[in-house]
Amino acid sequence: MQSFEIDKSDLLRIKTALEGDDAELERVLKEYHASEIAIIFEKLPQEAKERIITILPTVFASEVISEMGEEYHPENILISLDPEKRSEIIKELDDDVATDIISQLDEEEQQEILDDIDEEDASNIRTLLNYDEETAGGLMTTEVLKVGVDFDKKTALDEVIRQSEEMEEFYTIFAVDDKDILQGIVSLKDIIKSRAGTKIRDIVVKDFVFVEAGLDQEEVARLMSQYNLTSIPVVDGHMKLLGRITIDDIIDVMEEENTEDILKISGVSEDEELAGNWQDAVKSRLPWLVINLATAFLAASIIRNFDSTVAKLSIISAYMTIIAGMGGNAATQALAVTVRRISLSDLTDRQAYSTVFKEFLVGMINGACNGLIVLAVALFYDANPMLGVVLFLAMTCNLLIAGVTGASIPLVLKRVGIDPAVASSIIITTFTDCFGFLLPLWLASRLLL
Repeated sequence: MQSFEIDKSDLLRIKTALEGDDAELERVLKEYHASEIAIIFEKLPQEAKERIITILPTVFASEVISEMGEEYHPENILISLDPEKRSEIIKELDDDVATDIISQLDEEEQQEILDDIDEEDASNIRTLLNYDEETAGGLMTTEVLKVGVDFDKKTALDEVIRQSEEMEEFYTIFAVDDKDILQGIVSLKDIIKSRAGTKIRDIVVKDFVFVEAGLDQEEVARLMSQYNLTSIPVVDGHMKLLGRITIDDIIDVMEEENTEDILKISGVSEDEELAGNWQDAVKSRLPWLVINLATAFLAASIIRNFDSTVAKLSIISAYMTIIAGMGGNAATQALAVTVRRISLSDLTDRQAYSTVFKEFLVGMINGACNGLIVLAVALFYDANPMLGVVLFLAMTCNLLIAGVTGASIPLVLKRVGIDPAVASSIIITTFTDCFGFLLPLWLASRLLL
């Protein structure tokens, strides 16, 4: 199945159907997948979204709501619906999805919704609302398939059949004692293959991976990726089973974290929504640009201190912008690799030193290679061997500095508790710009004048 992209014909078709009666609109909408309608919602006004959700069958409407990205505010649609329709939709949503949506509303609106829905669903959602949304507890669903560790084969299968009627899908069966303390996991295949009368405790896998509710979502994603898990149990400090996290939730987390890191490295606040308006974009980006402006003044002050060198050797001005720019590119490469390594695992001291040393070697070799090219250009165009030597040395040193700072700064920031994706790029840009100007000017003042 190919990915769906909005084109004018789809949008026009939906808008035309919106002008007609509900029956015709529903007929047109049923030709689309729920995720496709969620994408089309990006281009529709709020009133149109509310009407569509209202006329769609409850199950279909809940799928559309769950497919909407957070930046398109599904909570606004939910709170605007008739209480009966809203309650039916929430009943169809997984409790973790419902919690994510309801958590975006203010407390009064949350209470309004929770008062209208089934008491059990409300209790589950209230429990999940207590967890930080970026922790295992915030990701998990309380819908789990569990059997008693003392059940025999027949009792366990009967329980699996009973519980599975309330679940869309399950990956793992959890074995618990009479106090809901997690004892291990067991597969449906192992239960079916076991002999009649076999106790679950005899076939349960006791060596399993689990997470506590307070664990950060990035660490949960790392564990599930490392052990190739489709779901992972969530427990409290006493090993009481609280819920499970499934692979579809983790895919969303990985996409969210990657987007967040890309925005941070680019100097864009994570608070800026990708679908946000220009006011939000300005508010998010302006502070970082002001900080960059301050660092640019620092680099410019270096040139001011060598104004006599620039006046006597104006050609150096053209080359030093190249050296500074190449340093910035090299530092960004080293930064991207290092931040990615940090996000995948906590580096030991030895691995950190190894990372910096690797970037030192890469910077030195790349610097020398590019330095030789600049040297050749200086010889060909300017017929000045010493200028070529100055540029070779400046390029080599700046790319070496770029590699070392690109690798070491995020590691240092991580060590002191600062998110390396946030502050690294500004610090590194300062280093590469300053040394990109300082090295050729200082070397030129010593070797050419």
